Amino acid sequence: MYALVVYESMYGNTKAVAESIAEGLASAMRAEVAGAPGVVGADVSLLVVGGPTHAFGLSRVSTRQSAAQQAEGVPLVSRGRGVREWLAALRTSSAALDAAAFDTRVAKPRMPGSAAQGVARRLRRAGVRLACPARSFYVEGTLGPLVPGELDRAREWGESLARAHTVPVP
Repeated sequence: MYALVVYESMYGNTKAVAESIAEGLASAMRAEVAGAPGVVGADVSLLVVGGPTHAFGLSRVSTRQSAAQQAEGVPLVSRGRGVREWLAALRTSSAALDAAAFDTRVAKPRMPGSAAQGVARRLRRAGVRLACPARSFYVEGTLGPLVPGELDRAREWGESLARAHTVPVP
């Protein structure tokens, strides 16, 4: 049994957060950061899913195209199918699967929208039990960088998820 962290990232900020969450999870259980599998197998006991907040929510084909244009020649980290499409096709063989949702978003007071809320809704629709409320991590601007301290916060969140999840390290 292990934790699987699945993410979508345009400029690398969400990828860095996903990797820090996995580091925290690894304090108490095996954790992997991996591409989005077609089926989440029975050996996954905790699924953590996240993506960047685009246009006040979970990215779509049009917002990913806009992100590519904003990057001005910088290669995008995630290409092709995004988390929204992956979640729509999600299949799991484990009735005991717990999940958590996260996002990255611009750090502006009263800025509406959250990709994490969309991820959480889609996970619930797929019949997956949420282990905790969705969590946001903040970037300074559209392209980043992450606000100082966010990677530490992500690692600490991963540690708290691992402590709450009762599967020991093999």
